[in-house]
Amino acid sequence: MYRARRREEAGFTLVELLVVMLILGILAAIAIPAFFSQRDKGYDSDAKANVRTVQTAYETYAVDNNGSYNTSAIADLAAIEGSINDFSGDVTITGAADTYTIVGDSDSGNAFTLTRNANGSLDYTCTTTGDGGCPSSGNWG
Repeated sequence: MYRARRREEAGFTLVELLVVMLILGILAAIAIPAFFSQRDKGYDSDAKANVRTVQTAYETYAVDNNGSYNTSAIADLAAIEGSINDFSGDVTITGAADTYTIVGDSDSGNAFTLTRNANGSLDYTCTTTGDGGCPSSGNWG
């Protein structure tokens, strides 16, 4: 009635396959969120680099214009630093005689702001604090 199992016959039981599927599911549940977190940190680093590039162009602009930061046209700064054209949609600027504000938007949803005050000090703030590349203090500089 029962057939004797031959040695050549090999295979996995259903239970063994289910255990492997369970292990793969657990590994995926751990790895996927970590991957997205690293991706968002990369987006945030890119936004910070863009803000710093625009800051350098703003300082050069002021040297060429008797110390005035009075421009809100990204094209004025792109004439100094050509790579600004590549990310101009992600960066907004506001300038006055002795102050400026640069906001870099990250693809992660965070925004990184650099403000030069009238006394020459720089404020580095970001939102959403505690998320990705934005420290819980809200200060990224």
